[in-house]
Amino acid sequence: MELGLIGLGKMGGNMRERIRRAGHTVIGFDRNPDLADVHSLKELVDSLQGPRVVWVMVPAGAPTQSTLDELGELLSPGDLVVDGGNSRWTDDEKHAKQLGDKGIGFVDCGVSGGVWGLANGYALMYGGSDEDVAKAQPIFDALKPEGDSGAVHAGVVGAGHFAKMVHNGIEYAMMQAYAEGWELLEAVKSVTDVREVFRSWQSGTVIRSWLLDLAVDALDKDEHLGALRGYADDSGEGRWTVEAAIDNAVPLPAITASLFARFSSRQKDSPQMKMIAALRNEFGGHAVTAAE
Repeated sequence: MELGLIGLGKMGGNMRERIRRAGHTVIGFDRNPDLADVHSLKELVDSLQGPRVVWVMVPAGAPTQSTLDELGELLSPGDLVVDGGNSRWTDDEKHAKQLGDKGIGFVDCGVSGGVWGLANGYALMYGGSDEDVAKAQPIFDALKPEGDSGAVHAGVVGAGHFAKMVHNGIEYAMMQAYAEGWELLEAVKSVTDVREVFRSWQSGTVIRSWLLDLAVDALDKDEHLGALRGYADDSGEGRWTVEAAIDNAVPLPAITASLFARFSSRQKDSPQMKMIAALRNEFGGHAVTAAE
């Protein structure tokens, strides 16, 4: 089948290649003309035969909204838009209605796989009507990993991005656990080869995972991670997960703590710890460290 793909960055470019390897035609557009097959969204839409399927793979928020606004004016009734970016699930119903008023279908799709997706396939979580999902099914089949797992029709519009959001929240907590364990091992003198301890966990333990494999790869490149600054950004989905937990009165202590740990990484000198140090000095005479 034919697919229009908008956004050919780190993931979108590899997705285009994987879909083409499965025998489908992909016409791609990107703001970077060196990556694009066409020069504009209009040219992309005009290059596809109806009913068209267009996959949007751009950053969440304003870039996605502006792209959907333009597609709404270019596409025809019976066409379909798939939002494969990291949009917030609460935006999906709005986008589905916006396009639905023009007779254009909408499917939201959470995509996981990162830079490894071209070789390994992408885990897909999509939401929408059975009819709309069926239109994009050949593309889902081309992108997913080999085998019976790796893709799910999670529910109605919004379910795909909600499932991907929770996936990323879990990812936050898992990474935080590995990071805390690594720091503790590095802190004691009795453990003389932390990297090999991590490597030993890759077989026969209940904490083995692809994240653990990636941790070992990172330690092989830089055994004590000395070249890195202790700073970690967040894509927003961890925040959305915690907000959804509050809205639904679901306790998420591990995921919430892992999100806050990332915030603390951005403080060279924690204001909170200044107060903690001052209080410890006041009630117990504990030593304090002077500011630089």
